[in-house]
Amino acid sequence: MPGDSLASFRNETIVRRSLRVVAIGGGTGLSTLLKGLKRYVPAPGQPFSPPASDPVISELCAVVTVSDDGGSSGRLRKEFNMLPPGDIRNCIVALSEDDALLSRLFQHRFVKGSGLEGHSFGNLFLAALSDLTGDFGEAVRLSSEILLTRGRIYPATTSNVELEALMDDGTRVLGETKITASKGRIKELSIIPADAAPMPETLEAIARADLITIGPGSLFTSLIPNLLVPGVTQAIVRSGAVKVFICNLMTQANESLGRTAADHIRALENHAQAKLFDYALINRRPASAQMLAKYAQEGAAQIVADLEAIESMGVHPVLGDYLEEGDVARHATDHVAQDLLALTTSIMQNA
Repeated sequence: MPGDSLASFRNETIVRRSLRVVAIGGGTGLSTLLKGLKRYVPAPGQPFSPPASDPVISELCAVVTVSDDGGSSGRLRKEFNMLPPGDIRNCIVALSEDDALLSRLFQHRFVKGSGLEGHSFGNLFLAALSDLTGDFGEAVRLSSEILLTRGRIYPATTSNVELEALMDDGTRVLGETKITASKGRIKELSIIPADAAPMPETLEAIARADLITIGPGSLFTSLIPNLLVPGVTQAIVRSGAVKVFICNLMTQANESLGRTAADHIRALENHAQAKLFDYALINRRPASAQMLAKYAQEGAAQIVADLEAIESMGVHPVLGDYLEEGDVARHATDHVAQDLLALTTSIMQNA
């Protein structure tokens, strides 16, 4: 059976390397991954003495999709003509110290109050900083400094973009919220305007990265939009980094029902119009009967790991126990981070 675990990589004698990592995505998938990666990043102004066998991330950058048009983010986007802050806020909190008061404050959501109900404090804070500075990217940078984050966060673009989906039946659906609610199967995604500008800092981070990850996250509304920003895909292709797709655990209603792991990679590379990945991290742990039954109510299921199809695309599947069950299925972020860094360090050492 194709596909390897990372036991062989972990058992090698690894010389510690400082790694530069770029994680691309959006939604809860990206923030979950960042929680695992940040423990390898020195905290600002604090002593850092990891075990000698652990790698160190000298530079951690998150590139975040900014197409959300629903909820608090959508309201602020319309009222202030700003980029949606929700996914950015989640990444800021993920990279900050979890037990810090400011982190909890950023996630606080108002449950009452005229005009305040439904908004999170972090979204309002980013809106205020964006209004003061006139620059959303600068607002994100300042917020990250205030929360002492262990990494940098960049919106995929500073342009005010919308998503448009071409469905299997030939109809077109405009806007992330409507696309997510649609009952049709998405055939192709595009962004409006098509010439949305990437942040120069994003392209620079990709160019000097040792590891670039895409995923986990909603295939069409969290992952693919990043690749549609002009310059981003080209920067990934040119980069000498190890490029890894982190596969989702379960299919998702209105995004990926019936799509296998190879289908996810195919959709990403078709939209990028380029080969992107060297490796794919894929969960091998079966979900419990209770979890499967819960997802089946929405027509969702555990993603099929069609390893031979993945290998036929020139992508090497790497298997691990990445499923962690709670109210929903989540990636075991510490295991994912450990395997990503072990894989990258081993490849760099043997290059």
